[in-house]
Amino acid sequence: MQTRRAKFHLGQIVRHRVHQFRGVVFDVDPEFANSEGWYQSIPEDIRPRKDQPFYHLLAESAESYYVAYVSEQNLVLDPTGDPVDHPDVPNMFGHLTDGVYALQVQLN
Repeated sequence: MQTRRAKFHLGQIVRHRVHQFRGVVFDVDPEFANSEGWYQSIPEDIRPRKDQPFYHLLAESAESYYVAYVSEQNLVLDPTGDPVDHPDVPNMFGHLTDGVYALQVQLN
C-alpha cells in the first residue's frame, strides 16, 4: 500500500481550480471518505479520483459560507493572503499570518 502525503495542511487558505470559492483547510482525509451517493452525484467527466487526499474546508463564495469537501487535484493555494470570513474560523483557528491560520488547540 502506497502512502500519499497531503499537499495542503490545516490552516492553509486554498482556492478551487474551477469554481469560484476559497476556504481554510480544517481536516484532511488521506483518500476519499464521503458517501458513494455524494461521489456519484459529480458528473463523470469531472469526477476526481478517490485515491488522493480530500480536504474539508470552511469555504466562502460571493453568495454564502459553507463546508466543502474537495479533492487535492481541484485545489491551489490562495495567493491573496486575505482572511476567510467564514463564521466558524474563529472557533477553530487563531491569528492569520502569511496566508496560514494558526491552529487553536484547546486542552481538557
